[in-house]
Amino acid sequence: MRRLPSAAPRGHGSHWPQILRSAREIAAMEPEPMRVWPSAAAITRLEQAFGWVLWIEEPDRKLVWSRAARVPWKVIAGEMGCDRTTAWRRWQLALTKIAARLNA
Repeated sequence: MRRLPSAAPRGHGSHWPQILRSAREIAAMEPEPMRVWPSAAAITRLEQAFGWVLWIEEPDRKLVWSRAARVPWKVIAGEMGCDRTTAWRRWQLALTKIAARLNA
């Protein structure tokens, strides 16, 4: 999902020339976001993966999507009302259920 283009309007660019920076300035800068555009095959695989999540129960779906969105374990454990290790085990079990259904 991160590879899909943003919904920002296009056509608002700058025509100024690129600024030549020294190595020290480049090292001090924040890294630019990676510009990788997904292929049609990658989007098709993503759409297939959306269906896989329907094979597990709703609390497990929320857990899997939270981890896919890189929510920290501590936050997830607080929402679920359990320990971080327990949340991780439930996440592993949910992924195992999906893998078992795919392999069947």
